[in-house]
Amino acid sequence: MIAELMELYNKGGNWMHLITVTSLLGIAIILERFVVLTAAANVRKDEILNHINSYILQGKLEKAIGVASQVRNPLTNIIRSGLMAVANNGGPDEVQTAMDAVALREVPRLEKRVGLLATLSNIATLLGLLGTVAGLIGAFGAVANVAPAEKATMLANAIATAMNTTAFGLIVAIPLLGCFGFLNAMVQGIVDDIHEASVATLNFVLANREKLRAQRG
Repeated sequence: MIAELMELYNKGGNWMHLITVTSLLGIAIILERFVVLTAAANVRKDEILNHINSYILQGKLEKAIGVASQVRNPLTNIIRSGLMAVANNGGPDEVQTAMDAVALREVPRLEKRVGLLATLSNIATLLGLLGTVAGLIGAFGAVANVAPAEKATMLANAIATAMNTTAFGLIVAIPLLGCFGFLNAMVQGIVDDIHEASVATLNFVLANREKLRAQRG
């Protein structure tokens, strides 16, 4: 079975090698992004927010900042920036601006290279089609001077070989596209959690600002 697959692969020529390189690039991106996104998603959001809110209700802003500083994560980094702005006596707009500034840095890091998977999927498909077209051009050229009795058989074999590149391109492209959808959904889920936690924390801080001022006073 493996020998037959290797034979089909070799018949595809250099196009197969190009598609293989595309698949290896895709696999590297998938593994790297999965590790990064899993680490970003592996945060006990509700537990952290409850601790922060508890300290805010007690007027202990420094301890709330300490909770956000214990875990270095896109979500906690954004919340921490907002709390730091409050500690520096920033107004609502300044607190929001501080959190937005960190979000503009953190969110692109989550989305980094995920979109490239869709591009690699398209490239694998197009390389497969291009390999098939090139193979067909060569096949028709090769049978031009062959005896009529042999043309049909030779052409059929040549077309079957040329189609190998399209099949291999699709075999690579479909999983890459599926992984793109999966990782993109992970990114969206993390970003939604960030936005939800940021808004909730900002509103909670502003609603209890007097308690923080009284404690610090």
